[in-house]
Amino acid sequence: MWIDINWERIIYKEQRKNYFIKIKNFLITQSKLGKKILPNTKNIFNAFKFTSWEKVKVVILGQDPYPGPNQAHGLAFSTLSWDTPKSLKNIFTELQNDLSIINFRNQLFSWAYEGVLLLNTILTVEQGLPLSHKNIGWHIFIINIFNYLSLKKNIVYILWGKKAQEYKEYINIKDNLIIESSHPSPFSAYQGFFGSKPFSRANEYLKNHQKKPINWNLY
Repeated sequence: MWIDINWERIIYKEQRKNYFIKIKNFLITQSKLGKKILPNTKNIFNAFKFTSWEKVKVVILGQDPYPGPNQAHGLAFSTLSWDTPKSLKNIFTELQNDLSIINFRNQLFSWAYEGVLLLNTILTVEQGLPLSHKNIGWHIFIINIFNYLSLKKNIVYILWGKKAQEYKEYINIKDNLIIESSHPSPFSAYQGFFGSKPFSRANEYLKNHQKKPINWNLY
């Protein structure tokens, strides 16, 4: 049955559920009140646009979108801004220490194309107010996405931070790999993120399960 699954169908189905209609109505109301919602509406589901269902090999789960102007664009930790957010700087530091990669760019499209689903636990935020949309229903959406992903095996789930780790219970630990650490934020990067080697560990697991490893170089 799952052979016919794709993200477009999954999201179409979710958007017609009551919880999602409430999310949509909330975002519409906030916009009418003059609140700046990030990312732009057309970019909210970019994680699913750039990583097809068939290609998913790794899921990186963060917290919520960057709250700064012109930063968030629907791929967790990625930004179109020339200024590198501090969390992303720390990710690059770990990437260099783990795999000796030194070519960095703020847009993580190449990871998405490689099969890395770049998700946050919350898909929208009000500009300047981190976690402002934590209670509007996105957790239901992410749980449902994880339930769909459970139809696949040998996926690497990289959970950065306590918010992301709350979703561990929705992952089949028998058939997949979970890599946990603190969030790459400056407030917590030294509490387990640095030195966690998520990139090499993910590739080792993929190779051990006859899957092509991720090219973590940013191109």
